Amino acid sequence: MSISQKLEEIRKAATTELEAAGDAKKLEEWRIRYLGKKSRLNEVLRSLSRLSLDEKKTVGAAANRLKVELEEWLGQKERAVRRDRMEASAAEKGIDISLPGRPFPAGRLHPVTQVYREIDAIFTSMGFEVVEGPEVEWDYYNFEALNIPAEHPARDTMATLWIDSEEKDNGKTRLLRTHTSPMQVRVMEQKSPPVRIVVPGKVYRYEATDATHIPMFHQLEGLAVDKGITLADLKGTLYEFACRFFGKDRRVRFRCDYFPFVEPGVEMAIECAVCKGDGCRLCGNSGWIEILGAGMVHPRILERVGIDPEVYTGFAFGMGIERMPMLRYGIDDIRLFYGSDLRFLRQF
Repeated sequence: MSISQKLEEIRKAATTELEAAGDAKKLEEWRIRYLGKKSRLNEVLRSLSRLSLDEKKTVGAAANRLKVELEEWLGQKERAVRRDRMEASAAEKGIDISLPGRPFPAGRLHPVTQVYREIDAIFTSMGFEVVEGPEVEWDYYNFEALNIPAEHPARDTMATLWIDSEEKDNGKTRLLRTHTSPMQVRVMEQKSPPVRIVVPGKVYRYEATDATHIPMFHQLEGLAVDKGITLADLKGTLYEFACRFFGKDRRVRFRCDYFPFVEPGVEMAIECAVCKGDGCRLCGNSGWIEILGAGMVHPRILERVGIDPEVYTGFAFGMGIERMPMLRYGIDDIRLFYGSDLRFLRQF
């Protein structure tokens, strides 16, 4: 029997057996028998070495054409078997596969994450660099380096979550940071002025949960240190941020306040979006909601990190990120952000 006759015989046998194959197992057996390494077709291809050059070209081309045909037939049969199986399964379960499928809802960024990124973008456009710091912090950076020694009453207002650990660093214990301000000191220890950074991140305080307080929330700390910086630079920077984030029509208020790590200190408040200044539950009937504390960096802090306060000055500010969308959209309860209510979250 010539090789051409063998190829024709293989074609006929493969066609007959493929038509009879009705499931995936039989199709796999057919593939191994006619397209596998030890198949009859591969035996024909290996025998080409005994032929003359002209015969190799003719027979080799015919064998390769047959191989391509077998692969195409197999693909068609596999699709037909899958389709038959799906139709049988649908008929058994009473499913109409011609109907459109149920759409899966598209995921979205959490509203806090959206605001987080928007605020970062505003300050980076003004020349600030975004940096991050550890959530588990040393007492020194969280308090002492920021002018808050062990006996200072400001420690009581922050309701600190301390971490029990045998590890010590120069006698200082560890805690969950109560603000992102520790990065002020960490950055100034490593970098000489000019410094211009914002530090977003999670902070923790052991306090009761209500409409405006939760034990874990997000803050953004800002710091700028250079020659000739004044309180006017601080007010201008924060006013520009408020205009970009809330719009130019929202009123902004600055008032004197006290923070141990700045001198002088100020608080910045925005007109309440719910009552438009008339007073409501969210703003404590004042018409205003404080969004951040700020001030000029205390000279002692600059001295502690080796920066001469006679040459350099700076300002710092810190804001609660959750309060930003509350003010912008008139949300009256901070707990809604973490309640997993999709009806609320899908609005953003």
